[in-house]
Amino acid sequence: MSDPFAGKTWWLIGASEGLGRALAVAMDKRGARLILSARSKDPLRSLASGLSDATVLPLDVTDRASVSEAWERASDADGVLYCVGAYEPMPATAWDADAVEMMIETNFTGAVRVLSHVVPNYAARGQGRIMLIGSLSGYRGLPDAIGYGASKAALMHLAENLLIDLKGTGVTVQMANPGFIDTRLTKKNAFKMPQLMQPDTAADHVIRAIDKGRFETAFPRPFSLLFTLGRFLPRRLFNRLFA
Repeated sequence: MSDPFAGKTWWLIGASEGLGRALAVAMDKRGARLILSARSKDPLRSLASGLSDATVLPLDVTDRASVSEAWERASDADGVLYCVGAYEPMPATAWDADAVEMMIETNFTGAVRVLSHVVPNYAARGQGRIMLIGSLSGYRGLPDAIGYGASKAALMHLAENLLIDLKGTGVTVQMANPGFIDTRLTKKNAFKMPQLMQPDTAADHVIRAIDKGRFETAFPRPFSLLFTLGRFLPRRLFNRLFA
């Protein structure tokens, strides 16, 4: 299998902080040329200044015109990695419509906007790589995850659709589903987070998954097994575990 990074151009969406920023550093070390996207220019410029070959491409995934304009500049990329995440912990009893819609727009609909350009182009080319960052929370319903869990579950289901439809086209589709990563988002949680990872550790998991070419990667173990195997538990038992 050829190296998926050395000499390849990757469009990394959600690169300004957290896992996305750590992935940019890791991919740069592997010799990838990077197109760095997020809404904020300054963090991207700061990141790009320390990398070997990186271009800054501001992008708002909630804006269709912004996505279309960005695609015009990123259409030659060999791979796209969607690592955008919006999160507000919220139970259904404290439903905030604006926050819920923002999470869905950012985590799922934004990916759909990007992929509406990427997928037809890659399929016509007969090559390309797509990596979507889901979440362990997307496997089954969890408490206080209105908006976030549903949006990540939708993204993960979309990856499964793409895997089936793009079989035989030369396009590689993958998804990585991490647990808790120490970022400004998880700092909103008021509970103890099992196996909390640093962004660079999570990035290493994603890089290894891309190297291996497998479709689905959930991490870290053993925490991830509660979710991947938990799909087959009786719902009442699973809900009791996470009450």
